[in-house]
Amino acid sequence: MSRQRVAIAYDCVFPVNTGGGERVYRRMAEELVARGAHVTYVTRAQWPPTEPPTAPFDVVSVWRGEIYDDGGVRTTRSAVAFAFGLFRHFVRHGRDVDLVVVAALPVLNVFAVRAALLGRPVVIAVDWLEVWPARKWRAYAGAVTGTVAAVLQWLAVRLGDIRLVNSGFTLARLRAALPGADPIVLGLLDLASPPNAFAGRATPEARGDAPAAAPYVVFVGRHIADKRLDALPPALAVARRTIPGLEARVVGTGPETERARAAAASAGVVDAVHFLGRLDDDDLDAVVSGAAALVNPSAREGFGLVVAEAAALGVPSVVVAGDDNASVELVEPGVNGAVATDATAEALGAAIREVVDAGGELRRSTAEWFARERESRNLAGSVEELLRRAERLRR
Repeated sequence: MSRQRVAIAYDCVFPVNTGGGERVYRRMAEELVARGAHVTYVTRAQWPPTEPPTAPFDVVSVWRGEIYDDGGVRTTRSAVAFAFGLFRHFVRHGRDVDLVVVAALPVLNVFAVRAALLGRPVVIAVDWLEVWPARKWRAYAGAVTGTVAAVLQWLAVRLGDIRLVNSGFTLARLRAALPGADPIVLGLLDLASPPNAFAGRATPEARGDAPAAAPYVVFVGRHIADKRLDALPPALAVARRTIPGLEARVVGTGPETERARAAAASAGVVDAVHFLGRLDDDDLDAVVSGAAALVNPSAREGFGLVVAEAAALGVPSVVVAGDDNASVELVEPGVNGAVATDATAEALGAAIREVVDAGGELRRSTAEWFARERESRNLAGSVEELLRRAERLRR
């Protein structure tokens, strides 16, 4: 296979940003470099001009600015500005690339890249982090903007040479929007592997044994409305009826932090819910690995990387069933966690209690589940398939 020139287009980059999408693209870029490709990561600047992030690939900025409003929703202005930056970049550098991987979030990225590369022999792979129904778009962005976004999504799924998705959940939605589509389902479990989690680190946490400290559950993520962090405190109060000493540790920040604090006070568990803010990787691993369970009440997940990350440390998860929640695919009840029927205090609290009561046996089962599943669901294999398809399309 000949050396390929690859560009990845996304407005966030790890470790400047720490969400799931940017972690996927960072690892994808590294995997491509390892296979001899020259990779350019086309993104927005969030750092001083003289201090770009260190990476084994080129990092190019096409715009500088904030992408979220005060409620954690992506703004239309930023989507347009970044898409225009992408368009200008690929008009100028279209001869320097063989394959472009473009995130369909926001969807204007897809149109910008396609328009810039019209007439050029460049393979475009569109990565669908999520595919939303129109009702979700309207709920997220308002009636007018949401309707426009839904129409643009419908059009965008018909663009591109290769399609990528992060889960079977998104695969089904993409095929519903475009019958006959044959996306590559990215294997992402290996993104969750902490260094030496199962080989060489002999801690009880890595082996899946029960933690020695008093029991607590942990939440990890941005504090935005879709994550439903405010559902955790009342559910904790329910679980504490039979596990009186149970506490919660909350990692991350966001516009919903104060709402969650108010929910803790209302539920009478303000002294049992500890808000830790953002943590570095080592501290985060320590907090998660010591937990009896990860609790992720989110209504919307395109994959649910945090669930996989917890499983890599032998920590089971509690998630909530829902039409927009792909993380449910990662939880086998009784094997590596529990699925609550909804986010009410009683249902979520019962699921938390079930997982905490299962103790060390469920932790060992979770570690075994992760070790088994990551063998077949890894990004390295997906990158190989992407390169094979791109090579065939260029012949």
